[in-house]
Formats: sequence, C-alpha cells, structure tokens
Amino acid sequence: METKPDIYGWCGRILKIDLNDGSHHTEQIDNALYRKFIGGRGLAGYFLRPFITLPWNDNAMPLLLFTGPLVNTISPTSGRMTIMSRSPLTGAVGDCSVGGSLGTEIKKAGWDGIIITGKSDFLCGLEIINDEIKIVEAKQYTGWGTAATHQAINKKGATAVIGPAAENDVLFSSVIVDGHYAAGRGGIGLSFAIKNIKYLTVRGDKNTFIFDGPALKKSRADVMRLVSASPALMGEQGIARFGTGALYDLIDARTMMPTDNFRKSIFDRASKMNAFAYQQRYHPHNTGCRGCPVLCKKETAADLILPEFETMSHFSALIDNDNLEAVTEANRICNDLGMDTISAAATLACYAEISSLKITPEMLFSLLHDIGHIRGVGAELAEGSYRYALRRGRPETSMTVKKLELPGYDPRGAYGMALSYAVSTRGGCHLRAYPISHEILRKPVATDRFTFDGKARIIKTAEDLNAAVDSLTACKFLFFAASLEEYAQVFSAITGLQSSAEDLFRAGERIYYQEKLMNAANGFSQVDDDLPKRFFNDDSRKDDRIVLKAINRNDFYQARANYYRIRGLNEGGLPTKEKAAELGLLWKV
Repeated sequence: METKPDIYGWCGRILKIDLNDGSHHTEQIDNALYRKFIGGRGLAGYFLRPFITLPWNDNAMPLLLFTGPLVNTISPTSGRMTIMSRSPLTGAVGDCSVGGSLGTEIKKAGWDGIIITGKSDFLCGLEIINDEIKIVEAKQYTGWGTAATHQAINKKGATAVIGPAAENDVLFSSVIVDGHYAAGRGGIGLSFAIKNIKYLTVRGDKNTFIFDGPALKKSRADVMRLVSASPALMGEQGIARFGTGALYDLIDARTMMPTDNFRKSIFDRASKMNAFAYQQRYHPHNTGCRGCPVLCKKETAADLILPEFETMSHFSALIDNDNLEAVTEANRICNDLGMDTISAAATLACYAEISSLKITPEMLFSLLHDIGHIRGVGAELAEGSYRYALRRGRPETSMTVKKLELPGYDPRGAYGMALSYAVSTRGGCHLRAYPISHEILRKPVATDRFTFDGKARIIKTAEDLNAAVDSLTACKFLFFAASLEEYAQVFSAITGLQSSAEDLFRAGERIYYQEKLMNAANGFSQVDDDLPKRFFNDDSRKDDRIVLKAINRNDFYQARANYYRIRGLNEGGLPTKEKAAELGLLWKV
C-alpha cells in the first residue's frame, strides 16, 4: 500500500551546495512558506532576500534555481523554472524564467530548488542525479561555446551552460538551457561564472505526488479548451504558427517598432524581416518546452534555432539591418557566446549612434565576437549601453531603465508599457506586466494605448499576476487565453490547498512587494523609476512626419504616483512598513 505523502505538488526540500568546501545538504521547507511564496520566483526571492545587499560577486551571494508546484505534472506549460541572483548588470533583483527540461528534471530529482553559494577553486560542472551530487572538473571546456558544451554533456540530463561571454565577465551574459533556451536578462550567466560554474546537469526519476488526479485532468482540459480557441495563440497568424515573431507585423503596423536606437518607430523594410519571411526562407518546424501545447520555438531541419520577436526586432530595425540571414546568425552567435540578444543589440545600437556608424552584417558579427571575447571596443561594450554611453559622455543614447536595455516596443506607442518599464523591479523589462497583451493584442480587454488613464491599476494587477505565474510555474503566453481562475483549479488539484484566483493574486502581490523591498535595500527609489529622456523630449519621426508624439512628462509622473499609491509605496516609490506587515513580510531581515 502506497504511503500517503506529507505534501502534494512540492517535494518539501531544497538542495544547498557550498562550493567553498564542496559540501551539500538538504533543507526541509516549512509548508507555510509554500502557501506564502508558492515556488519559482517567489520562493527564490524569499531565500535571496537576506543576502541582497551583498555585492553581486560576493562568494556568499546565492545563485538560486527554483521550480514550482505545477512542474513535473500534466499542468499546461509547467516546464518552466526561475534562475535568480542579484543582477550583475543592474544591481537589482535579477531573475529569469526559462523553459526547456531543466525545471522538470530538478523536480524529478526530488528538489523544489537548488541554492548555490561559495566559489569553486576550479572551473567546475555540477552533476545531479536524484540525491547524488558531484562537483567535477570542467577545465577542458574553458572557452567553449554553449552549443559544443551542451553537446558534450547532454547525455547526463538537462543542461544549463555558460559560454565565453560569462567567463570573460560580460555584464549581460546569459545561461543557455538544453542548448537553446536562454535565461538571458540581467547577466545571470555571470552569476554562474563568478562561482566558477561552467555547467549544471540534472536528471531524476521521481514522480510528483498529485492530490486529486481526476480534478487535475479536468482543470487541465479547461485550460486547453481556452488555448485552442485563442487566435493569438493557435490562430492562423498566431504564436503556434509563427512563434513570438508573429508580433513583428503587429508592432510594425502600430508604428512602434524601435528603429535606429529608438530615434524612429517605423522600419521601412519590415516586410522583408517578418515572421512570414523566416517561414519562407527556413521552413522551420515547431519545438518548445516540456508540457507546452503552443510550441513557440522555431527550428530548422539543420537544428538551427530561429530568433524570437525581440531578437528579430533589435537585430533588424534597431540597428538598421535588412539582412535576414544576418539576424539569424547574430542570434546564433549570441546564444553560443552566451549573451542576452536584447542587451547586445541595444548596446550596438547605442554604439552606432555615438559613432555615427552603419553596422554591416560583417561588422555585426565581428563586434559580437569582440564583446564576447573582450577585444578592442568590445571590452567597453561588454559593460552594456548604460556604462558605455556614460563613459563616452553621451548618457542620453542609452535606452535603459535601471541599466537594463529596453526590448522591442517603443513606449511612445503604448503608455502602459511606458509605465511598466519604469516601475519594473527587474529594470527595462517587458515581461513584468506585459501590457502589450491588452494595448496591442486586446487581451483580456482592449485599452487605449495612448492614455495613462487606468494604467496604474492595470500594471499593478498584471505584475501580481505574472509574479504568481512565474512562481507556479507556467508560461505567461497562456494567459492570453486562460486566467488565474483556471490555474487556481489546477493548483488546488495538484496541492490539495483549496485556492482561488484571489489567493494567487495575493501571493503574487506579496512576491512583487518582496522584490520592491530588496531593491529599496540597495538604494533604488523614484529616481530609478523613470524612462530615458528621449521619450519625453523627442517625437518619433519618419522623414518630416511625426509618427509617435513624445510622452507628456507630467502625465507620466501622475501615472507613476497613482501606481505608487495602488502598489502601497510611499510618495518616493519606497515600500512602507505598514504594507509589508499587511502582506506578512518582514520589514528587515
């Protein structure tokens, strides 16, 4: 007779590895923490917070890899996980939600999360098979690209690999999971490198205990029915057919494609560079994360991974490039070197503006390699556009918030996105709230993209939603169709904790406020919750025609003040002791 588990959905334990002496031990988690922080981004943030004021490269700064209760179940898009530390690029909370099979294998190995501290005396690989943990020599992979390293180790399980960029201290270096899933933003790859970790492999064979299997199947079917009926996801022009590149024509049509380092918002050769052009050129097939019905990744018969929307946009319009093959090659180079494509392209756009250069495909490839290997001007560009522009006396050319480069949506064309960029705990990030869903895709409801009216509450609500989604974990794209109401049923069936959408929203609010507390501890305030001056001072133009008007600064500041009030921050954008107590968060740790 099978023994009844103490907990459903979670494993009930985390793995702690100390690279200083090579030791490891298991820590049991109080069940109350699961209710408060769920898993993934929330639980990782809970364990990061006591160390958040340490320098990002301090040996005691933890590197955290956390799954959620839905991982390793039949819940749709449950194959995601969070990698977190303090960002080397921004100094703020640094986290990435990443797909592939790594989260599933960590859970199958019996762990809700892995916390790594210390620094190895040698370049190492961490190899985990269930309860067996090995720290092995990886010197032979020094300087190897992520593709070759993954190929060499992938029989050992799911892989997380850094490339030469992280080994060479590029501040926007990434981690590549399973050969092509990027944990890209904020320099999380450097958080591996500073600990002398070249790779991590994980394999497990354990099942996750489910409280109510029939209820899970029913709630899964409810989500899948909504996904199947979603034009944005499964329609003829949707993400399942074209990948995230399906957004390219939409953003172009809305005249908000960042062009020439955000000086323009129309790319007049966009029709040559859209998702349809990639389909015609490469005839790709679909691939994606474990448990995903959408499969938004596009891969060729030769195993070449095609770029996603932000990469398509930035390596074309942002740097004034109309060579489609060059975008694909730039994507491949960045992934192999282990560099965030958004920050890499935006830094090159800043460089091109300051230098008055036209970046040709050959120059593009050369500069990317120079950045990854810290050669020539690449050594300066490796620090990101904010530091490069400041050093050159042209800070206004860096299109960043909190030193994180902005992605492929001009904020003058979507005011909700403008506000979300500014107040994001991660910096210039589109995924904290993703208002494109309602401002452009009209999901769940259409809103006027050229007004700040109502946007403060919309952004706060979306931030709470996405914090919960990243903690469960699931994919944000499914919330074009489903909602937390459906996922509350999934969560309840898996864990046995009867929860409503309101309960999950409340947990999301707690998780987001926790990040505000961490950033405030590191000196972030209202001064940092702002946009580059370009968006307030300059209209977007094509020739002599105004395309998008500059944002009214007073309207923006009023919307930000409204957001602070709704979020429970003070007038300076800082957390309050009272709101922290209301959410059950310690004021100081």
